Amino acid sequence: MSSEDDLAWDEDVRVAVYRAFSSRGRPPTAPELADAARGSLAVAKQALHRMADPRWLWLDECEHVALAAPFAAVPLGFAVMGEHTMWWGGCAWDSFAIPHLVSGEPEVLVATRCPGCGEPSALVVRRDRPPAGAQVAYFPASPEQLAGERGKQRLYCAESCVDSPGELLGLDALWHLAKDWYAGCLEPGYRPRGPAEAAEYFAASGRPDAFRSG
Repeated sequence: MSSEDDLAWDEDVRVAVYRAFSSRGRPPTAPELADAARGSLAVAKQALHRMADPRWLWLDECEHVALAAPFAAVPLGFAVMGEHTMWWGGCAWDSFAIPHLVSGEPEVLVATRCPGCGEPSALVVRRDRPPAGAQVAYFPASPEQLAGERGKQRLYCAESCVDSPGELLGLDALWHLAKDWYAGCLEPGYRPRGPAEAAEYFAASGRPDAFRSG
């Protein structure tokens, strides 16, 4: 068995994970994973462990996929509801990215609760324009260090509700930065952005200073 075979299985398994999340809001079943790895669930699990990375793919203690960013298999503070499917969003950024990835859901309702005051919030996030509102997205790390911070990247009612040091992003800037962040993740050949690629993405977006200290 060659290393090239391993890499081919990795990519087939990754695509199966992403397409299951996008179409049904949950990770693939064990038989579906096995099918992606030439009929072997053991090979599929090996592929998942090779790919596991805090930037984008998490496994739980049972070797189940807990997150394949932007999709989560467990609640992390955001319910993302389309016309046909509901997803758990990995964070504020991930939740805003989902309608840009799922071709049949150009509009979703992102529901969450302000961690500061507990007020519920529901935003219609469309593919063609950002939502309006006073909410701000809070990030406990700098833009280049966002990996591993999912579940902590939340939406607050306003800046006045944020009482921890970190970075803040308005809804317009969040939408523009999220919309192409995961472009291509449902297709073969996708690779998550590292810190250098993230810095290039922010600069190319025309919003290199979109984050502000809170």
